[in-house]
Amino acid sequence: MKRFGILLIIMLVAVSFSVSAVESVLIDFSTLTADMEDGNNSATLVDFSSKAGVGYTDEEKELMKTSLAIEQWSVVLNSSARTVVNQRLSYTKEAEVKADALSYGGDKVMGIRVHFPEDPFNAYAVVQPPFEIPAYMQKDENDTAGSKFDGYGVIKNVGAIKSISMNVYGSNFTNGLGLIIRDENGEERNVFMDYLNFKGWRQLGWANPAYIDDVRNRELKKFPLYPRTTPMRQLVGFILYKDAAQDGGDVITYIKDVSLTYDLAVLPGVDDIDNEELWGILGEREESRRTAEWNKLGEKQVLRALEDKLLHRDPDVEE
Repeated sequence: MKRFGILLIIMLVAVSFSVSAVESVLIDFSTLTADMEDGNNSATLVDFSSKAGVGYTDEEKELMKTSLAIEQWSVVLNSSARTVVNQRLSYTKEAEVKADALSYGGDKVMGIRVHFPEDPFNAYAVVQPPFEIPAYMQKDENDTAGSKFDGYGVIKNVGAIKSISMNVYGSNFTNGLGLIIRDENGEERNVFMDYLNFKGWRQLGWANPAYIDDVRNRELKKFPLYPRTTPMRQLVGFILYKDAAQDGGDVITYIKDVSLTYDLAVLPGVDDIDNEELWGILGEREESRRTAEWNKLGEKQVLRALEDKLLHRDPDVEE
């Protein structure tokens, strides 16, 4: 019994000095299917028509609704590779995995086609959402935390990142694949995941070389808590690379999801005093960010809808 007590104490001490990282899904494309008649995804639908003013018909305002549905994403080549043909042949498609597949049978995933230039020079393409994914948009008036896009490209309360994983279907292309993420300060980071020279599903991974598992080896600091903004990570897009030695033309791949493993920035719990109810500082700050996000996204989406109205339509071709 005495020996058991000693072992228990040793285990508790070991646990107290270890770091327990949590894992969360940054984005899962199986949840971003087009479940509405207009091709949008209901969970991530955003209506920008309120930014358009009063000079538009109801039909025109319907064009100003968009979402993170897979086929709403775009593929943008770098400027030197962005010819009319290359850009037209680069896009995303909603793809369904065969029901009898060993992995993700019946799920929907994002299919990506990039048409790189045939010439021997470096090029890249960014796969980006139809709008900058808002970090603080509210689901409804009761959502004070602004969590509409949590799990749809946004993760909150992120401390040190331990690793990033991405489930990808490869077809033996030699091109590289990366991830672009942004933090709460607006700083972006390109994370190279791996090359696509494999066949079938594979979990690509990135491990943070600066991550320290044992807290005894960390430089410990105290940071002010309230009203410090909780750190978060926001998906900006994916990036496919072609170097000069690689063949050009079409590159096809599929992405299922992206997950982050990280330390919590702030431990969950209940304080003796409700700081936010008393001061309301975070609410004001996040409301300001939500307004700024809405204005920026709304103006861009209105312009995009108007440009779509100006496009030539061939009367002999059915849309």
